[in-house]
Amino acid sequence: MTETKSTAELLARRAHLLGPAYRLFYDEPFHPVRGEGVWLYDAAGTPWLDAYNNVVPLGHARPEVVEAIARQASVLNTHTRYLHEGILDYAERLLATMPPELGHATFTCTGSEANDLAMRIATAHTGNTGLIVTRFAYHGVTSALACASPSLGQYVRVGEHVRLVDAPEGADAGTGQRFAEGVRAAIADLKAHGIAPAALLVDTVFSSDGVFTAPTGFLREAVDVIHAAGGVFIADEVQPGFGRTGEAFWGFLRHGVVPDIVTMGKPMGNGHPVAGLAVRPEVMKEFGQASRYFNTFGGNPVSMAAASAVLDVIQRNGLQDNALQVGNYLRERLAALGQRHALVGEARGAGLFIGLELVTDRATRAPATAQAVKVVNGLRQRQVLLSATGPQGNVLKIRPPLVFTREHADLLVERLDEVLGTLQ
Repeated sequence: MTETKSTAELLARRAHLLGPAYRLFYDEPFHPVRGEGVWLYDAAGTPWLDAYNNVVPLGHARPEVVEAIARQASVLNTHTRYLHEGILDYAERLLATMPPELGHATFTCTGSEANDLAMRIATAHTGNTGLIVTRFAYHGVTSALACASPSLGQYVRVGEHVRLVDAPEGADAGTGQRFAEGVRAAIADLKAHGIAPAALLVDTVFSSDGVFTAPTGFLREAVDVIHAAGGVFIADEVQPGFGRTGEAFWGFLRHGVVPDIVTMGKPMGNGHPVAGLAVRPEVMKEFGQASRYFNTFGGNPVSMAAASAVLDVIQRNGLQDNALQVGNYLRERLAALGQRHALVGEARGAGLFIGLELVTDRATRAPATAQAVKVVNGLRQRQVLLSATGPQGNVLKIRPPLVFTREHADLLVERLDEVLGTLQ
């Protein structure tokens, strides 16, 4: 009774103070008070398995990151218009994880800011304004990106300079060709309206579209198409980056392409707001000559210390390989649930970025949208946290911290099996 009253009071205060735009997960809102590793804890001390929050790739409250933030904050924190070794050391380490063609790094606080800056750079470099994204993409909340993020909702108006293409479904030999044909048609439509293409911007695991990662290499033809049209390719690595796919440190590396710009954020500081981009020097040139770039907090010494600690732990503890091994194991176990539950469709993804499609008919892939809502809420009732994605909201979105183990995967599958059993 006390918890119910507390939740009701928090909801009332939230509505009064924060207004109507914010949204909460779950029919019964969740109220964590602390986190440790892959667990979140409520006020009663009950542990909840976090299979959703990729913002903390090292797990919640990772000691190395906490210590790095506290240590640097106790010495100096200021902006990037003074000299400081921290930003240079981190930029050097970050760029070393990427192809050598990507020679400059610029830092922001959020992925939205990174994608916004990427578009400014692309526009300055190409002299064009057209932008191509997937049909249910999410790339940010600034004005420039919200109009290119149809997953934000039906009332978000797609920009007149933006064209939408179908996500690369299929996972067969023709996937890349079909996606490239969509990009080619979008370019033609832009030109028919007097707009030249500046960029193709994609999340390289297509997470909001429903998680599409196969076959590896399918992005190459579309990248060739945008380059031939005079535009640049921006790889949005905010969600797939930092080893999450297991197969590569960056999602674009799975496809054998070198982007013109790579944007990143979310997991970069293990919860501390760090984001940024890497860019080919020749692509950055026009923007750098014509504009000043300044971000009060982007690249500050504390943020760089947090980001550097994240790289330390990922590399030292082999978390990319852990993502590969545990991700493969989890995906196999999820797929096996299809033998017991008719709702289970395709289990897809790479590493610890997995989409489990729920369908009412496997032959037609009719989306089980209502059932997906029940599954997400049923898991919440069983102390497992995840969400759903895709245009129809029928793909379970599983992207736990990279420290997830097989034991954690077994627990997730066990609880999911229970919930699916209640829906037969």
